[in-house]
Amino acid sequence: MLKRYLLLLTVILIVNNCYAQDTLEIKRKISGDVTEVFKVLARDVNTRQGLFRALYKNKIPVASGMFENDKKVGLWKFADPKGTIIQTYDYSTNRLFYEAPEDTSSHLRYFVDKTLMPGDKVTKPIKIGGIYYGYLPYLTLFTLPKEYKEIDRELVTAVVELLVSPGGRLADFKVNLIADPTGRPFKTVNMNIKLPDPADVIFIPAKLNDEPIACRIIIRCVINSRGHLDYE
Repeated sequence: MLKRYLLLLTVILIVNNCYAQDTLEIKRKISGDVTEVFKVLARDVNTRQGLFRALYKNKIPVASGMFENDKKVGLWKFADPKGTIIQTYDYSTNRLFYEAPEDTSSHLRYFVDKTLMPGDKVTKPIKIGGIYYGYLPYLTLFTLPKEYKEIDRELVTAVVELLVSPGGRLADFKVNLIADPTGRPFKTVNMNIKLPDPADVIFIPAKLNDEPIACRIIIRCVINSRGHLDYE
């Protein structure tokens, strides 16, 4: 019996050792504050495998979950920069388990193009990934146009504007650059809605009285030293 257990332990150790050798760890900075840490197959560096984490300032996980053959599987957790869980989602069942309520401290604002009546019930659109990590791709895809490279960035506010259709698809994506106290943009950059990651065009749509409705999402940002955007 002892020999059988020793043999089983040896097999487990060999399998684990082979698995470790078959993957490579990748660290990729996606914003000024967030670094993604994950493993890829050694034979195919485009295939993510195993534990994935996105770390805020290399310490706090703002996203964590598992990849299997480059596909997100199981329960993923998404957090804010303080480490508070704000969303959990099961990619194996495509089920949203938890979405934290937002308060006035949220950097997101939502607008529907409809006059609301007393008693109307409105729910916001939801981006899988949460209100922090989930919206980072829209910030990092923007690059300050060359003609504005010398502008005083401390005097400029960048406002990301996303339009989500009733079908839960990204229908419009633009960035307004504002220096005027009235909020009038001096430049509007229309972004390509064919994003590198197809998941970033998918939302759970807003609803008005349980019926899907188009909704605009507004995110106020600052322009960082690399010409990309960070949350304000």
